[in-house]
Amino acid sequence: MDEMEKNQEVKEATGEPETGEPETGKQSKAKAALKEFISWVEMFVIILATVWVMTNYIIVNAKIPSGSMENTIMTGDRLIGTRFSYWFSTPERGDIILFHYPVNEKKIYIKRVIGLPGETVEIRDAKVYINGKEKPLNEDYLPEEWTIANDGYTFKVPKDSYFVMGDNRNCSEDARYWAEIALSTGLATDKKDADKYTYVKKDKILGKAQFRYFPNLKALGDTADYR
Repeated sequence: MDEMEKNQEVKEATGEPETGEPETGKQSKAKAALKEFISWVEMFVIILATVWVMTNYIIVNAKIPSGSMENTIMTGDRLIGTRFSYWFSTPERGDIILFHYPVNEKKIYIKRVIGLPGETVEIRDAKVYINGKEKPLNEDYLPEEWTIANDGYTFKVPKDSYFVMGDNRNCSEDARYWAEIALSTGLATDKKDADKYTYVKKDKILGKAQFRYFPNLKALGDTADYR
């Protein structure tokens, strides 16, 4: 074996490059710094992607701007809703839901489900009756005596929709008023046309409000007796 072949053997055995200068300390540090930078970028991208998926498909993070759900939820409270709650089931009476406001879908509202698809909801003398039952709903979550818009209403809920109201009935712009608002703003041309704005369609529901995390932790379970 001649000298050239011996040199080639040594290079292959030691892994030394055939050409070029050996890597300096500065080059080694630069490569390490670049590798670390890339790892940080990758981690940042993964975090952003995870947050995006969570907020668009898993949860709804909301801050409450008004007192329409007092005392269950207070003005300024922050809460989490779950989008997946209704992937394989439907809203139940008493659920607190986040949804696109029918009169202006750019706004997100939060109210309690009162009437289910196909039901008739009557409001008489500050009580809610479902499908003509003699016994009204036991709404022990109401913060005070219900005195405003509390009598003479009948709502026939479409099969693909829900009738909702706030817990603070004296200070809640809820389904009792939406048809009138649609008419007054020119969104609807007549009462029949306006009625469709009264109800929340299933596909406009963003999720079910599960718990408040600020200013303190509180579960937002169903507190009513609907039997």
